[in-house]
Amino acid sequence: MGLRAALVTGGGSGIGRAISHRLAEDGFAVAVLDLNSEAAQQVAEEIRTKGHEALPVGGVNVSDRAQVADAVGRVREALGPVLVLVNNAGMTGYKRFLNIKPELWERMLAVNLTGPFSCTQEVVPDMVAAGWGRIVNISSSSAQSGQQYMTHYVASKAGLIGFTKALALELGPEGITVNTIPPGFVDTPMLRESEERGLLGGTVDHHAGLTPVRRPGRPGDIAAACSFLVSDEAGYVTGQVIGVNGGRNT
Repeated sequence: MGLRAALVTGGGSGIGRAISHRLAEDGFAVAVLDLNSEAAQQVAEEIRTKGHEALPVGGVNVSDRAQVADAVGRVREALGPVLVLVNNAGMTGYKRFLNIKPELWERMLAVNLTGPFSCTQEVVPDMVAAGWGRIVNISSSSAQSGQQYMTHYVASKAGLIGFTKALALELGPEGITVNTIPPGFVDTPMLRESEERGLLGGTVDHHAGLTPVRRPGRPGDIAAACSFLVSDEAGYVTGQVIGVNGGRNT
């Protein structure tokens, strides 16, 4: 039997890229799924250069069920059953509540909540058949604390936390764990873009100074927590919200 296959959505940059690298180093064959085909290809090549197994799965919008089903089929054919799923792909946004148009609300939910639902439904049969599986949903600390001008985003990520808790209860008897990591203020390209647009209410350094550990998070911090949650050793950890936020939320 070859390496266990791990599928990381949004694996082409930021937190997803760090998770893809870490899981490859942990001995998984990693499928790097991303809407950006070039980014998926680049990360897969970075992993291969280090001597690990990786498959780029680019051009996939997780809100499109047909694209998700096709992507999972390609991963299964190339790497075998998908036994680890990291639902990391997502979108963010800042809008005053009364300016959130229904189309934007629906798109946010489609990507951040329906996307993980679709990806999970597609791979769970593999995990059930194996009697072993690991699902990690990347939510957001803003779903714990709330965040003004991000009602649509926060609602979608809070839904992902509830999704995690309910699914953990259902899948536990099958040997499958389901957990969520809500990152807090992680230094990613997405965060820097928000800083440049003046959407953070201060600079990254300013907010880092308000964090108990006095620094922003790094993608590797999230990847390290994810590494534990998908390990054999974490088999008794399920339905949990594992905050990785430098003490911003406790």
